[in-house]
Amino acid sequence: MTVVNRARRDLLRFFAASPALATVAWHEVLGQTGPQPFPNPFPPLTDAIDVFDFEEVARQRLSRAHWAYLATGVDDELTLKANRDGMAHYDLRARRMVDISSVDMSVNLFGSKFDSPIIVAPVSSQDAFYPGGEVVVAKAAKAGNHLQILSTLSSSPYEGVNEARGGGVWFQLYATDRLDVTKALLKRAREGGAKVLVVTTDLNGGSNRETFTRASSGNDRDCRMCHQTTPMDIARLQYKAMFSGIDITDVKSVSPNAMTWGTLKMLRDHWPGQLLLKGIVTREDAELCVRHGVDGIYVSNHGGRAEESGRASIDSLSEVVAGAKRKIPVIVDSGFRRGTDIFKALALGASAVAVGRPYIWGLAGYGQPGVEAVLGILRRELAITMRQAGTRSISEITAASITAVRR
Repeated sequence: MTVVNRARRDLLRFFAASPALATVAWHEVLGQTGPQPFPNPFPPLTDAIDVFDFEEVARQRLSRAHWAYLATGVDDELTLKANRDGMAHYDLRARRMVDISSVDMSVNLFGSKFDSPIIVAPVSSQDAFYPGGEVVVAKAAKAGNHLQILSTLSSSPYEGVNEARGGGVWFQLYATDRLDVTKALLKRAREGGAKVLVVTTDLNGGSNRETFTRASSGNDRDCRMCHQTTPMDIARLQYKAMFSGIDITDVKSVSPNAMTWGTLKMLRDHWPGQLLLKGIVTREDAELCVRHGVDGIYVSNHGGRAEESGRASIDSLSEVVAGAKRKIPVIVDSGFRRGTDIFKALALGASAVAVGRPYIWGLAGYGQPGVEAVLGILRRELAITMRQAGTRSISEITAASITAVRR
């Protein structure tokens, strides 16, 4: 970290810790129904230079438990750390003497065109971070023409979020261990306008999120709008918008251990649109995805919140792309914080890159303008990187644009 960046981070911490601002600290206005908006005591958005500038503001704004949920990894958090460290495994190969006066970052996914390959990843219970979280994010996604993916465990129902986005929101599914409940979720999403389904596969067996568990112990706040501590924490489903009106009495897990390729067939029987599997990290499973007619693959280790593999998501990407044989699109998330990170993923064969925590930092700190600012910074950085590498469109970013290194 440079001296200037360190000074800027210290300034944010000063603002956040100032006694004069203590009476309006974000965590102190968290009530029974989530955070409430208030005059902004933090530095203006125009002072933000990179997405990390939003991280400290979000940490100060949120309650201890909500921040811990957002920040947590699992076990020793080796995978969480690896996701960032993995970006340094690849260097850029800059090309010169190319007319880069015009750069086109647009991508097409299943017939829809987006202005950049940066996707708003599914994050659950966004009311915990800002009032009307997912709807606010949808408006920001619409402003920048970003693809948005909505979590099954969202605070807001799919139909409202899709309307706020202007349509085109994908639906992320946790397939429960009860077929009738899963069918009801699919029906609601489909009737709300969803045409693309993203099925999460990487939380089977649960996850040991120690940082969140420690921070949430002894929490006396009513967390009905908050997060499940484990995939088996079913009681809170009754407060999730997508489960409204659905009988969940006998549901035992939202990520059943019995999920197999047979589960995929069952989902196909009840979903007429495109279907992606999220959490694929090996060539073998990518090949099986193609063999079983999956429409797309989403490489992810759940932001270091699922298995403690110790392996960066970006390091899984190339073998998944090889397994997919360029027959279906491949999306990736987990650890992407810079335009250079996104560029490297595109060079490794990703069709698009999803970000999660950064836009939530922006949401928690500043609402819709914060989300737009985070996404705008990433777009700006990606455009700069493309020009530096002599690539004028996403299709010109290839394996020749980077080189693997050992550090």
